[in-house]
Amino acid sequence: MERVPGSFGTSVSFALRIFQLGFSSTSLISMCLDYDFNELSGSCNAYVILWSILHTLADTYSVLLKQLPQKPRVLSIVLAGDVVLSFLSLSGACGAASATEMLLSIDEPMCGDKRCIKYQVSALLAFLCWALFLDSAIFNLWSLYSLFH
Repeated sequence: MERVPGSFGTSVSFALRIFQLGFSSTSLISMCLDYDFNELSGSCNAYVILWSILHTLADTYSVLLKQLPQKPRVLSIVLAGDVVLSFLSLSGACGAASATEMLLSIDEPMCGDKRCIKYQVSALLAFLCWALFLDSAIFNLWSLYSLFH
């Protein structure tokens, strides 16, 4: 098996998961600090946080034991989870960005107390989390492909 740098069980994958966890947690916290936050993007971020925690623990275990998971079924499950959660993260980011844009375009001042800045930061962090999930999915797809060739 070719050792793909960002695939599941490597130190690069561990770093990707740590950053995913940090970005999604910060995005969720910045959304929850407002009393009017969007529950859809919050639940999407909650799933992303749980997935990232589980894979951070699995990557830590693999890095410490220096054993890569070489079963196609495991890599397929990780790939499917990364793809599904990347779309959930993207939908949460788009929801936060569109809500912010809508609040900014209304004639009445609805963005008092730096509310729109919180939404913009949350949307930016959710987009960054989506980009990391997409990177992780591509690395795992590459690793799965290298198992069969």
